[in-house]
Amino acid sequence: MLGSAMESLQIKDWHAHVYFDAATAEAARALREKIEKIFTIEMGRFHEKLVGPHPRFSYQVAFRNEQFEPLLSWLTLNRGDLTVFIHPNTGHDLEDHRDRAIWMGQQVPLVLDIFTKKD
Repeated sequence: MLGSAMESLQIKDWHAHVYFDAATAEAARALREKIEKIFTIEMGRFHEKLVGPHPRFSYQVAFRNEQFEPLLSWLTLNRGDLTVFIHPNTGHDLEDHRDRAIWMGQQVPLVLDIFTKKD
């Protein structure tokens, strides 16, 4: 039990990425508006292009540890058919995206080599 508590202390905050395409963009916008009305949360740009490791269009929802349960509970009931990818931010990006992720909806392969490429 103590190990779990210590692990949670290493999580700085969380990101949820809502995935969409041309056919689901309106649903994604509507979900975004609802999130903004209900939660005091930092919303990222509505990317209608591929960014980072994300294989679909997306926007980011950044939230604090204490918002984890209420936001994930709400998303579980309100995301509709949209896929939501959730990961912690521990400072270890590859592991956070690959090993510590939570998926709601269809799991899709991420472009993880961006975390291991050296410029």
